[in-house]
Amino acid sequence: MAFQILLNVILAWIWMFLSSDYSTIAFFKGYFFGLLIIFVLRRFFHQRIYILSIIAILKLLWIFFIELIKANIDVLKVIFSPTSKVKPGIFSLETSLTEGWEITLLSNLITLTPGTLVIDISDDNKTLYIHAINIENVEQTKQDIKNTFEKAIKEVSH
Repeated sequence: MAFQILLNVILAWIWMFLSSDYSTIAFFKGYFFGLLIIFVLRRFFHQRIYILSIIAILKLLWIFFIELIKANIDVLKVIFSPTSKVKPGIFSLETSLTEGWEITLLSNLITLTPGTLVIDISDDNKTLYIHAINIENVEQTKQDIKNTFEKAIKEVSH
């Protein structure tokens, strides 16, 4: 990915120098045409085109932002409810992520979301043990994590 970004910047600079226009707009025109060239030559690269990775990263950040807002609202409901109907608990989550950075990212995203905390990871890095402040349905909570964070992390890594 880094090579493709560097190549795109170099192509943008070449475009600027060949067109004898040293403005920001000329750079962005060159960047766009460089992106098109990289797209046409994508079969010669071992990785997918970098713009797809950037889109996947932005999607992951968006999902985290939405989940962060929803979790904050849920925690506020628990705090301000007149009766305490809280069901805290610890559950295990089997993950299909394999790389160390993927598991670390998933653990951090879960921990940064209010109301949940990853307390341990199994020795084989396949199971995360998560404490939640309020669990109504464990299976639904597991599926929510798998369908949001884990799925988005897989899109970023592939």
